[in-house]
Amino acid sequence: MADGALFIDTFFKPELIVRYLPDIVSGMAVTIEIAVLVVIAGIALGLGLALLRSLRLRVVNLVIVVFADVARAVPPLVLVLIVYFGLPNIGVLLPGYVVLWLVLSLVLAAFAEEIFWAGLLSVRRGQWDAARATGLTYVETVLHVVLPQAVRLTVAPLTNRTIAITKNTALGMVIGVPEILSQATTAESFSLNATPLMMGAVAYLVLFVPVVALGRYVETRFAWKRA
Repeated sequence: MADGALFIDTFFKPELIVRYLPDIVSGMAVTIEIAVLVVIAGIALGLGLALLRSLRLRVVNLVIVVFADVARAVPPLVLVLIVYFGLPNIGVLLPGYVVLWLVLSLVLAAFAEEIFWAGLLSVRRGQWDAARATGLTYVETVLHVVLPQAVRLTVAPLTNRTIAITKNTALGMVIGVPEILSQATTAESFSLNATPLMMGAVAYLVLFVPVVALGRYVETRFAWKRA
């Protein structure tokens, strides 16, 4: 068999593509669902924690800092395994889908909290004081003066971190979540051919290349104008 034909037979075997395409598409749907839910929950929780931290309550701040440091330091795979296999020992049973969503959301929230907090700190104290001097309440100051400036500064790092964490949906493979990689590896084990894995790789490209391009556009759109 010629080298080109052998390559096609190994990585792009037509009959295997036809057979396993529905499984890969199903995995893509699961990946998209989890990724969207992770982004919504993670960013919302991260913003909420950053705003809570801005109240500067010592005990609350300590809890938030410890949570953020631990969630950022421990690999997501370790957290997934601890939650999935550890919680049943105390009577808490969660489906793999929920475990993956919960862990990735908390990890994203930890990074988002630090990014939003850095954005809040970047707004000069004088603007806080000036807003309060005009009669705005603390909440009004944050919502109308500080947060719009802080969010603009956080778009670029938050976009990059969000993309990085949502790609970790592939970790669902180890706990039986039928996302792309899980479907691809299962198909590969039955077919004894690398075509399903290549299909999985293409599926990730189809999903995340547009997301990366959107992230680049968002970074450019919200960048501070330079003189």
